[in-house]
Amino acid sequence: MKEWKKKKEEHKEVLTQKDANSIESSSSGLQAESQEKEGVAQEIADLKKRLEEKEKEAKENYDRFLRMAADYENYKKRAVRDKEEWIKYANEDLIKAILPFIDNLERAANHADKVMDTGVLIEGVRLTIQQLLQGLGRFGVSSFESVGKPFDPNRHEAILTIPTDQHEPNHVLEEFQKGYLLNDRLLRPATVSVSRAAEEEAQSTES
Repeated sequence: MKEWKKKKEEHKEVLTQKDANSIESSSSGLQAESQEKEGVAQEIADLKKRLEEKEKEAKENYDRFLRMAADYENYKKRAVRDKEEWIKYANEDLIKAILPFIDNLERAANHADKVMDTGVLIEGVRLTIQQLLQGLGRFGVSSFESVGKPFDPNRHEAILTIPTDQHEPNHVLEEFQKGYLLNDRLLRPATVSVSRAAEEEAQSTES
């Protein structure tokens, strides 16, 4: 009887120990699960915080983009206005430089009837033209000589060809209208007559 009680007590102790181990194991599991949940919750909180920061940064970038786009549109409008203004008044200095010569020519025309010596009038006009060309020269305008030069289609416009044996063929004989350059670029071609060989005229007549 005593032996049975002893075994019962031993069995009871074993069960108690197992229960304790089971409880301890469950407690450890719950603690680990709780720590894991806390870790996940902390990670979610960190992600939310980073997301909020990125959203704030994106909003700031978008606002900056809108301001830059508006500034660029304003710049384009201002550039168009400035260009229109520049085109409208680009020749203002040139016109101001020409006006005094127009005044001189008008005075010469108004006094033409009173001048007995036409040579004086002609000399005055030539002087005015010379001054005008000097004024235009300040803006890069210059004339070029054509008579006696080889015909250049890039500078000359031939309106007449003359057969002759006194000049080399394809040379400028006469200048009807001067040619001008603007900063070394052709502004207006010279209109000229050009020589050609006299035999060409003879051959043309025979045919």
